[in-house]
Amino acid sequence: MQASHIVRSYDDDLKFLANRIAAMGGHAERMVDDSIRALVNMDQVLARKVIADDAVLDEGQREIDERAILIIARRQPLAGDLRAIIGAIRIAADIERIGDLGKNIAKRVVAVSETRQPLRLFRGIEALAELTLTQLKDVLDSFATQSVDRLGLVRDRDARIDAMFTSLFRELLTYMMEDPRNITACTHLLFCAKNIERIGDHATNIAETVFYAVTGTLMPAERPKHDKSPDVVAAPKGS
Repeated sequence: MQASHIVRSYDDDLKFLANRIAAMGGHAERMVDDSIRALVNMDQVLARKVIADDAVLDEGQREIDERAILIIARRQPLAGDLRAIIGAIRIAADIERIGDLGKNIAKRVVAVSETRQPLRLFRGIEALAELTLTQLKDVLDSFATQSVDRLGLVRDRDARIDAMFTSLFRELLTYMMEDPRNITACTHLLFCAKNIERIGDHATNIAETVFYAVTGTLMPAERPKHDKSPDVVAAPKGS
């Protein structure tokens, strides 16, 4: 995480935070991937597993918060060490929230699977999830390597995620207008899509935290939001 210190236990504390973040990140990736597979395949057993797995991330965040507080109290870290410790707290919170969003997707599997839906309804969800998981993997890799070289691409991908979500929002709205029997399932899928889009936002938050922890400076300019779903208006039927 940082250069070696005279006190070995200090290095051990910092390594604990880095390793715990890595473990949480891998677990969150699996939860999101499993939740999407459960949704597409109507797999209620896998969905229940995702819901149960969220407890692992809750415990991980508690451990990181507690250890970080102890490090600050005992070591009184400065400069890069302090940024790394505060960054670990923030990243753990983002990862825990990603787990919550994956769990929320899994919770909707039962409602969606009550009536079998056409596969076309899930294609956009799968594409959005694939892009978002790539985003999450890249930022976690940047944390592990403490490299900021590719973090500038994260914001560009976040804009693509927002645009894809807006397109999917419009598509699902159209399905609901075409056949009222689709309304319940499409409503749940809209919530799932929004959860996936929010996962992309948390991944971008992690990228910004890593950049600051490594460089001591903020990423240039606040990222714009490209989610245009609030502007989407359903056209009257037959127009």
